Formats: sequence, C-alpha cells, structure tokens
Amino acid sequence: MSIKFAERTAALIALVSVLSLASVAQQTTPPSNAGDTVQAQPQAPSPQEQGKPATQPAPADKANTPPAANGKGKAAGTSNDRLFYALPNFLSLENGAHLPPLTTKEKFKVVARGTFDPVQYPWWGLISAIGQADNSEPAFGQGWAAYGKRYATTAADNTIENFMVAAVFPSVLHQDPRFYQSSEGGFGHRAGYAISRIFVTRTDSGHSQFNYSEIFGSATAAAISTYSYHPRSTYLSTPGNPHKFVGSDRTLVNAANVWGTQVTLDTATIVIKEFWPDVHRKLSHKSKSQ
Repeated sequence: MSIKFAERTAALIALVSVLSLASVAQQTTPPSNAGDTVQAQPQAPSPQEQGKPATQPAPADKANTPPAANGKGKAAGTSNDRLFYALPNFLSLENGAHLPPLTTKEKFKVVARGTFDPVQYPWWGLISAIGQADNSEPAFGQGWAAYGKRYATTAADNTIENFMVAAVFPSVLHQDPRFYQSSEGGFGHRAGYAISRIFVTRTDSGHSQFNYSEIFGSATAAAISTYSYHPRSTYLSTPGNPHKFVGSDRTLVNAANVWGTQVTLDTATIVIKEFWPDVHRKLSHKSKSQ
C-alpha cells in the first residue's frame, strides 16, 4: 500500500466524517419541560372489556430485543444498516445492551456478508481508480493491467483487514466485534466514546476489555499486505530512466505506517457510525416533510 495514497484516502474519509458530524451538530432538540408534560391517567375497563383476556404489551424498546436470524443471510444480533444508504454497516447496533454473544460461525458469516456485499465491488473500483490517477505504487505502472493489480490489492487489503479485525481475532480472543452506539450526551462525549472503542471493546460475556482484535488484527493485516502481495520495491520514473530503483517497500517502518493509517481510517469510520443514525433520522424526517 502506498503511504501517500493511504494518507490521502484517510483524509478523504476524515472529511466525510467531519461533514457528517457537522450535519448532526446543527440539529437542535429543545429540552422538554416537566411542567409542560401532562401524564394521562389510566382509564378503568368498561364492563364489556372486563371479561376479555389481557393483551401482552409491546416492548418499550424494540432495539433492545435480540433480533432473530432471517432467510437473507442475516445473523442474529446483527443489523441491516448501511452507511449513507450504501456501505454495509451490519455490525453497528443501537441500544444493544441485551443482545446475545455471536458465535464463531456468526462472526465469520456477518463479516463475509459485509465484505462481499455487491456494493463493495464498485467501491474497490473507485479506490483503485484514485490510486491509478495518483500513481500509487509506481511499480504497478499504468494501463488496464496495472489497474487490475491495484484492484486486486485493494480487494485483498479490505478482505484481510475485515476478517482479521472482526472475525479471526474476536473468535480466538472471545471479543465482541460489534459497535454499540452510545446516542447519549453531547457531541464531544459521543465522539470521545466512539474514538475510545478503537481501544476498548466488549468481551463475549459483556465485560469491557482492551480491543486486542482491532490493534493486533489491523497490525497483522498490515504485515500480510506489506510483506506478501504488494510490490517489493519502489521505482521512480525520471527522464531517461523510467524505472529508477528507489528502495524496498517491505520494511518494518512501512508496515507500521500502513498499520497506523488503517487504525486512523477505522477511527474515522467508527465516529461516522456513532452519528449516522442521527443523520439518517434527520434525512428521513426531511424526506417525509417534503
């Protein structure tokens, strides 16, 4: 992975994050006044209703009810949400305090479902096109063959990182790969909570624990990416010497930079996940009011 290209990609996602958060920050919800609230008194049942069996009340918060699996590949305890109505966001949940833990099979299933979602293929194509235009990893060259190599490495980077962070390490370490949105407190509190989830996560038993899956999972993915299928060396095209050797890309420093960039991208993404439900509700409200 080209560090220059990775940093630009991180900046792009961070910009999207800032725009999303700005949209949420503009929302103003006037505080409710206790004196303005009138509590309705329950009415006594009529003589005709007294003989009828009592109906079971509906749950007050459906989001806290563990969702069941359906026939569309959705595992129990996951969602069908999509960031910006497109990108899979199946491991983010609102008010999921009482959800059961995911089994190893379910962790791999939901990661595979999101990684190989049809939306991902054009997304990888867009990222590869940006890398082609930026001439990231010049050893690939230009042309359709070079674009194919960039596409393959982009797909591999995304796939390996997703499985390492959300399936392999969580299964081995018994950690919960899901992100539970806070939706409480002000902007700063919620943003801080989202960022902290990079370093703190839940175990399968519901306890807080250092997020080994994110830190070591992304480090493993960065090492695999750097030392295997990405170009071994960097070349610089200069007049009279189109393939001037600059140096090896397979170094610990480069792997550490790729790791840091990936954690930065994951941090920006998780902040977007925290505020996306608010943005979604605001956009839905605007759509209904038009």
